[in-house]
Amino acid sequence: MNEPAAYHPTGHQVAAVEVHRPAPLASAHTAPLMPVQPGAIPSVASVVLPDGRVVTGYAINPAQPEPVAAKPPVSRAAVNVALGGVGFLAVCGGLLMLTAFITALTALITQLVILAAVIFGGWIAVQVFSASGHHGGTTVNIRKAVIKRNKFYG
Repeated sequence: MNEPAAYHPTGHQVAAVEVHRPAPLASAHTAPLMPVQPGAIPSVASVVLPDGRVVTGYAINPAQPEPVAAKPPVSRAAVNVALGGVGFLAVCGGLLMLTAFITALTALITQLVILAAVIFGGWIAVQVFSASGHHGGTTVNIRKAVIKRNKFYG
């Protein structure tokens, strides 16, 4: 029974493996239990480690992923509602940008009118308060004029 120890190619000693079958425990319930055990009792494996410790446990089968359920098709009404909402938001955004553009254009035109009034007013002021001897147009001396019955005779 004393066989020589087996070694892995890496140089480590290979542990011995013992297989145990678990025995069901007696139940503390007084009511009769319905037998619902699986078809086969799973095997229990014990592994003896090189330092003498024994590790015992059930073999674990890899977990099988749940099958993916087919997604139900999206209703036509839901698609139409979603597209209508996107279209409504696009129209609202466009109207908001149009309103902002019209507001900016109105402000620009107002500023141009004010600028023209300031320039024209300045030109008039320069003409009126000019100290040069040049006088354009017709000059009327009001002190010499005769006004009879709201009529001007110059």
